[in-house]
Amino acid sequence: MTTPRARSFGTVAAEYARHRPEYADSAVDWALEPVADRPDRQLLDLAAGTGKLTGALLARGPVIAVEPDPPMLAELRVLFPDVDAREGSAEAIPLPDESVDAVLVGQAFHWFDPERALPEIARVLRPGGVLAALWNGDDATVEWVRGYHDAAGLIGLRVRDRAESGLHLPEHPAFEASEHSAYPNAVRTSVEGLLATLSTHSWALVAEPADRDAALARVRDYLATRPETSAGEFELPLFTDVVRMLRK
Repeated sequence: MTTPRARSFGTVAAEYARHRPEYADSAVDWALEPVADRPDRQLLDLAAGTGKLTGALLARGPVIAVEPDPPMLAELRVLFPDVDAREGSAEAIPLPDESVDAVLVGQAFHWFDPERALPEIARVLRPGGVLAALWNGDDATVEWVRGYHDAAGLIGLRVRDRAESGLHLPEHPAFEASEHSAYPNAVRTSVEGLLATLSTHSWALVAEPADRDAALARVRDYLATRPETSAGEFELPLFTDVVRMLRK
């Protein structure tokens, strides 16, 4: 996570914590299913950000959170003061060998260097442990959702296409082949709430201010024309995608 885009989120850590969606509970349960019967299982939230996934994991076992961006880590510590939160990265995890049963990554695996991260994740996982990456994405089968993406133009959001297949994690000899599942995760929001969420995405944080403002204005104008979104609060259709693979 060394590129400017990958490390841009700390500038809006509080807004990220406030506006980014949580993950579907069913998605988290599926991610952890391979280790569900382990007593006292230890969970690692890797690239934990402000803790959007940490809260869900706390209901399922003790959690260690590792995050490379100091402002994001500081926000996580405010929100979850009892969590063992450490500075570190996927390429240099500050944990001993075979110390966790599951490594979960929310909205961040695409920032990793897999050639360095996968051996490091394998090192800290116990045999039979699980690596699971989760992403929230808009449902592209909904016409007005596709429309607002088209209206924005430069927005590089993840859009969940229900016809999509083949999501996977890179192959590595320490892991079994990955498998994928997806779960509905609609959230209640408003035009202002959606714009606030979009403003925490990396495209907005690294764009020229004039380009960012113009894209957000196009989204606002488009949503004002749609009966689904123009009358106040509305439901934004999301899916949580999960890709998991087992440590051999």
